[in-house]
Amino acid sequence: MTLQQLQYIVAVADTGQFSKAARQCHVTQPTLTMMVRKLEDELGVTLFERRSKPARPTPEGGALIEQARVVLREAGQFRDLVKELRTGTSGTYRIGILPTLAPYLLPLFLERFAEAHPEARLTIDERRTSRILKALRNGEQDIGILAGPVEDDDLESIALFHEPFLAYLPEGHALLKQKRIAAKDLRKAPLWVLSEGHCLRDQVLRVCQQPSAAGHANIHYSTGSIETLKRMVANGSGLTLVPELSVQEDERNIRRFEAPEPVREVVLVVRRPFVRRKALDALVEAIKASVPRRFRIAERQVVPAMP
Repeated sequence: MTLQQLQYIVAVADTGQFSKAARQCHVTQPTLTMMVRKLEDELGVTLFERRSKPARPTPEGGALIEQARVVLREAGQFRDLVKELRTGTSGTYRIGILPTLAPYLLPLFLERFAEAHPEARLTIDERRTSRILKALRNGEQDIGILAGPVEDDDLESIALFHEPFLAYLPEGHALLKQKRIAAKDLRKAPLWVLSEGHCLRDQVLRVCQQPSAAGHANIHYSTGSIETLKRMVANGSGLTLVPELSVQEDERNIRRFEAPEPVREVVLVVRRPFVRRKALDALVEAIKASVPRRFRIAERQVVPAMP
């Protein structure tokens, strides 16, 4: 039994075809088929139902293929550790980040990190929370940056900072006369929120307990853009809550909440065990150093994220 054979059977399971698996593994189909047969003979188990299209694992084969994924993942971790011992933070790191974080957080730390670690290559993809977590679990991505907490025994979560929520109000709104507002002030307010599936939507609704569309019963509107919501409010329709990084210093139509401020906890998540600790520590340090000091984790009212 070899790692190569395990790679072949995982590829067949993923693609459903021996021909596609062979192309994915950069070998000829006869070679891959022969190696899978040899493994089946060695194990005394038929791994695939070859008459079905696509090719499907047998019940016994399915269990063994899942274990093969574990073995290949651990072998990859071993190679990664050897590489880090030799070269430090060099290598490619696949990162998933929330769309409601990316445009505001990435410009703060990315250039600094790239200059400090030119040997590290970051491949960054914007995804919602559920897709990031799925990609981490199946090995498609290495690192996730999202809103916590994340409770999963297979994943390690590192707290980065607490980002306050601010009320974003239209010109002339009565609440602009107050220096700070309370969550109860917004309980019946017409509110714009993000579309279903965004964890920020769920966090905002926990503060305001009010549906979207700013009170317009004849409007059903879905968006994944905080900037779009801000423009709707600026046009005089309803209000919204926004994370502080999305707000410019000279914006006057925002108000902070009374203490304890509602915040979202921003976390970095990796699959256990993550062996490339030098790169991970460098990324954590760069992000923490890039945000305002007031974002440092303290006793605040954390509004939990939803998957």
